[in-house]
Parts: sequence; C-alpha cells; structure tokens
Amino acid sequence: MDSENRPVLTGLIALVGVAVAIGLLGGLAVMVGVKATGIGEASSASDDSGTPSTFQLPRPSDTGTSAPAPDPVEPSAGTETSSEAPAEAISLTATQQSVSPMQQIDLTGTYQSGEGAILQVQRFENGAWQDFPVTMSVSGGTFATYVQTSRTGPNKFRVVDTDTEAVSNEVTVTVG
Repeated sequence: MDSENRPVLTGLIALVGVAVAIGLLGGLAVMVGVKATGIGEASSASDDSGTPSTFQLPRPSDTGTSAPAPDPVEPSAGTETSSEAPAEAISLTATQQSVSPMQQIDLTGTYQSGEGAILQVQRFENGAWQDFPVTMSVSGGTFATYVQTSRTGPNKFRVVDTDTEAVSNEVTVTVG
C-alpha cells in the first residue's frame, strides 16, 4: 500500500533502475567492442621485431664521430661528388644543381642490395653529417624523396642505411 500512496517516488525509482541497467549493458557492449577490435592494446609501432612502420622515427645516432672526412676539393660543376663507395653501393643523385630557398630538391637513387631498407637523409653542417628530417624506404632497388631548405649556399646531402650504416655518395645543391 505504501507504493500506492507515493506514485511519483515509485516511478522515479523505476526510472533510475532502468537507467542503471541500460548503462551497465551499454558499458559491457563497449568493453566487448574494444576487446574485439584491439583498441587500447599496446602499440606494435615501437616493436623492433618487425618491419618498421612508416610513422616510426629512426633511432638517433652519433654521426659526428664516425662520418668519413669530406672531400677537400669542391667540384666546379655538377651535382655529385664522389666518396668511398661501400660494398653495398648506394647511389644518390640530385635532379637540381641549384634552387631557390625552400624550393623542392629531388633526391633519387639505387640501392640494389637494400630492398626494404630505411634510408636517412643527412646534410653536412658545421663540419659533421647531421640527420635531416627525411627518411625513405627502398623498393625494387630504388628510392626517391625530396627535401627543402632555406639554408643558402652549397648544401651537401647523402643517405645512410639506418640498419647497416651503409653510406651513399654525396650530392651538392646550391641554394640561393
């Protein structure tokens, strides 16, 4: 009889009960969906056991101490300078000899023994090779990318295999 005297309170308790039941069922459905799709699991992008993800950044390395000395003589014309070629020859070319600041510099090349390798672009700065914020992968024995820089004057570039540390020849592009 008590519930007949308080119909509003009874209705309110029934509404709260239904809301709690719906909330629990909804939460359970979300948990099952998350588990089924794998959302929230540890990311494998930082795993070193597989092929690197395209969004994975290369490990930093100290290139200043192990870089070969630059050629003391600058070429008068041409985009390429020669350096000692490693056993796994990486051949690098630059399409442009000179560009304006921030104009695209196309870097292409071949690396026959480096299928799937990740190549790090480097620029010679202040007497040492520094990583440039560009990487690319080798597919079919070839690779291609572009760089842009506002640093005027001659800019020397090369690429390095991030796994084997094989180094390409240098190319020089004049910016300005």
